[in-house]
Amino acid sequence: MQWAYIGSFTSGGGRGITVAAVDPETGAPAVRRSVGTVVNPSALALDPGTGVLYAVSDAEQGAVAAFRAGADGGLTPLGPAVPAGGAGPTHLSVAGGRVLTANYGSGSVSSIGLAPDGSPSGPPVVLAHHGSGPDPDRQRGPHAHQVLPDPDGRWVLSVDLGTDAVRVCALDAATGALRVHTETVLRAGSGPRHLAFHPDGEVVYVLHELEPQMTVCRWDAVSGVLVALAEVAVGPEGAPEGERVYPSVVSVSSDGRFVRAAVRGSNTILTWSVVDDPEKPQLTGSVDCGGVWPRDVVADASGRRLYVVNEWSGDVTWFDVDAESGALRRGGSVEVPAAACLVFS
Repeated sequence: MQWAYIGSFTSGGGRGITVAAVDPETGAPAVRRSVGTVVNPSALALDPGTGVLYAVSDAEQGAVAAFRAGADGGLTPLGPAVPAGGAGPTHLSVAGGRVLTANYGSGSVSSIGLAPDGSPSGPPVVLAHHGSGPDPDRQRGPHAHQVLPDPDGRWVLSVDLGTDAVRVCALDAATGALRVHTETVLRAGSGPRHLAFHPDGEVVYVLHELEPQMTVCRWDAVSGVLVALAEVAVGPEGAPEGERVYPSVVSVSSDGRFVRAAVRGSNTILTWSVVDDPEKPQLTGSVDCGGVWPRDVVADASGRRLYVVNEWSGDVTWFDVDAESGALRRGGSVEVPAAACLVFS
């Protein structure tokens, strides 16, 4: 049985972490239970090696909680949540035997040690970002939005919306400290929010929130250098006239043939083909996300289905994926109030 874990904003009426069983034939998630012990678990990460699910608490006093995921989908807490060392964490990942968090409110990234049972342990080691951007409302200071390891696990990349930059960091295995190795500065005022690696490990797609665009980058895993190559428009088609759109998340199909992005405001999912050249995405389709304010997009392990997490309409909508064209056909939806993110077991 495959299980889906769906995080939600408890401050917006969400249930916390919703556990759903996924029908292997139809792809439909059936809600089984929820765990409401974490405030605003807006980002989740599952360590497949240990079966531990980690959740941020997206609050002024940010925290990280851990659960043992059982074969029946149940979640057993591994002790109390621990401080993240920053405000408003919006993303987390597991790297080098530690949990990393991107702290949007305080503009920093944190590294937290793990005990043998996988529970977060010890004080966080915090790397503060510095800088600002031209947007007076959103870029008065740094706002780390995502932090994740590269495919080789050698480097850690942090995406900062407030400073229009992606930082490549080295993680000290002994101390857990993060040290900035290189920094890639992107278009001023664009507000980079989220990135995804192509399976070849050499191309990175950076999605921007403040300007509807995606930057295609080349990644050198040996030197730890990210180089911007080109910008791709993330069109506002479908948005009400005169209103802005806010791209939220980018993902790459496991076979490396398609890139997809969710766009809030127009409430669309865009698909680009990168079959001919990963560095030159070609727009092939745009579909309604099935709800309002799509915040996360996740493919299942087979790549046959795509799940869209719609925050404002409070649902998860799934699509069947055409293997050849990448076209999306809506399958259905399940209610999950104030939904924010999804991971599969």
